[in-house]
Amino acid sequence: PKGCRILYINDSKKLSEKKRNELYEVISGEAVSVGIGIASPERIDEINILQATYEAMRMAISKLSVVPDILLNDAVTIPQVDIRQVPIITIGAASIMAKVTRDAMMTDYDSIYPEYGFARNKGYGTKEHIAALKEFGPSPIHRHTFIKNFVKEV
Repeated sequence: PKGCRILYINDSKKLSEKKRNELYEVISGEAVSVGIGIASPERIDEINILQATYEAMRMAISKLSVVPDILLNDAVTIPQVDIRQVPIITIGAASIMAKVTRDAMMTDYDSIYPEYGFARNKGYGTKEHIAALKEFGPSPIHRHTFIKNFVKEV
């Protein structure tokens, strides 16, 4: 809301996991509305990461309980959106909300596919993760367009 000041908001990559989780709770409680959009690995493979990102952003906008006057976007202008948009490099609060949501999903996936170490690597291409891909092959949540760089046949 107007006049709201939340301390320590920054690019999520520059914050510790503990600080991101704390700020996630503060932002969730203080924001007028929060909308989260998620693109599946299959959708990303189908239409590419950028188009899937736009789709997820439109999904997030549609989940807002209020229609915003303006969108401050993280470095992009979202196609097919009739709300005024301003692209800005790094929107800290959005970055925090997205990263905490994704990290929680990776922790949940770790209980389903423990061999990949998702709780530790959060799906990033660490040595451990790449070794697991080579040993076990891709899981249903892996993006084939991404892992083709690490494993031969997907």
